[in-house]
Amino acid sequence: MSKSSLFGLILGWGIVFISIRLATPDMLMFWDLNSFLLVIIGPYFSMLMAYSGSDVHAANKNWLGIFKNRKIDAISYKDEVGRFVRWAYITQKNGLQGLENDAMSSVGDDDPFLKYGVELVISGYTGAEVREILKESAFSSYQRSGKPAEILTNIGAYAPAFGMAGTLIGLVVMLGNMGADPASIGTGMAVALITTFYGVMSARLIYLPAGIKLSARNDEELFRNLLITESLVLLAERKSPRYIQDKLNAFIDPSQHFLIDRDMQR
Repeated sequence: MSKSSLFGLILGWGIVFISIRLATPDMLMFWDLNSFLLVIIGPYFSMLMAYSGSDVHAANKNWLGIFKNRKIDAISYKDEVGRFVRWAYITQKNGLQGLENDAMSSVGDDDPFLKYGVELVISGYTGAEVREILKESAFSSYQRSGKPAEILTNIGAYAPAFGMAGTLIGLVVMLGNMGADPASIGTGMAVALITTFYGVMSARLIYLPAGIKLSARNDEELFRNLLITESLVLLAERKSPRYIQDKLNAFIDPSQHFLIDRDMQR
């Protein structure tokens, strides 16, 4: 469970509800089913005109995914560097067969990019060939994975517009009934403005934050995949463990540097 996402959602909406409660004891005046349906469902329908149904469904599914921790998030870059340094020692001692025995038993199907890259090295591709293939795979995955974030960001941009459309609908209905019951103007105006409220709040506390988080995760995954690519290139080129350590440490924050003399378990 991603505590930051969950706490952000709860605290963000919590402060909204507290503000409403401090302003009025009648919180139900902020509920209107027609406005809710227009703002929440309308932007999704507009996305179906711009994207395929499968992409929109994936975006909706990935929105719920921001509350889950991914397994790769628990792996630090220091551990990643340490893994490739250890594999370099194994390759030096036992060749590609030793690398295959260790890697295939420790890398599961839940890390497909790493598994695919190791298979390329074991197959005997050169460093340049490994880099070419894995970079193409990394950027293709980055493009595919970025679609849900793009859709959620667009929904966040469209939601206030649907809120404004709902407000205009409410104003038209209110003005049409003005002659029959002038006393209903205040109530009608309140209902009309609720749709704009829903549009702004759903965009700022649901869709845009979710799109930003998915985009950040996608960027982080691309960085990790490029780090893995460079690591496997060095293994394919049979570089020394210490060279691999220094080359990979250049990619990451100094606080996460892996040092053979300090961190290597012999």
